[in-house]
Amino acid sequence: MSAPQTTPRSSNHLLVALPADVYQRLQPALEQVTLSIGQPIYEMGCPIDYVYFPEQALISLVSSLKDGATMEVGLVGQEGMAGLPVVLGGISRSQQAVVQVTGKAWRLPAGKLLTEFNRLEFLHSLLLRYMQAMLTQAAQGGACNRFHTTEERLARWLLLVSDSLGADTFPMTHVSISKMLGVRRAGVTVAAGVLSQAGWVRYQRGCMTLVDRTGLEDFVCECYGVVHSAFAAVVSGS
Repeated sequence: MSAPQTTPRSSNHLLVALPADVYQRLQPALEQVTLSIGQPIYEMGCPIDYVYFPEQALISLVSSLKDGATMEVGLVGQEGMAGLPVVLGGISRSQQAVVQVTGKAWRLPAGKLLTEFNRLEFLHSLLLRYMQAMLTQAAQGGACNRFHTTEERLARWLLLVSDSLGADTFPMTHVSISKMLGVRRAGVTVAAGVLSQAGWVRYQRGCMTLVDRTGLEDFVCECYGVVHSAFAAVVSGS
């Protein structure tokens, strides 16, 4: 098996991890695109034509109820890929993927990804590890939503967003956060106020900044560490 490329082609962790021969097979079909906030990447119950490897963009995997309530069940940023249902049967049965933060991403035809996945070589094992990390994220998020305070849940979410974007400052509104966490906007405002008063975050004009990341990591519940470690293991193979 070829060694990974020594020169990164992208800030996306999965693309960077690919050996040269795998990347060369995919590269002609990769297209760089700019994703716009609110843009649907795929809809529930519909075929998925493309998968996306974000660089600066952030994509939310969202579950919706009949009454219009929504909750985020997964985040996809520079650590991953939006479109995993492609290798699981081709259709998302319970979620839609929507752009949360605008930015660049690499787009790949679903058929091209599936062909490489079915070779049962490097990309196959890489995406299986990534799939495991996404399952960990969803399961830990469910436990966190049930047992931890809104402040702890918000801290976890902000740290994961920061990891996914590779930045400590990013555009985000209280309305967006409330939809992703499944809580009322007023609850998000109160929780953000607690984190702000502690000196860990700053929110101004739709922009969130992690001022003291170390302090926020000391405060956050154990759920953040579990998810962070799961994604770190994807590329390391540990």
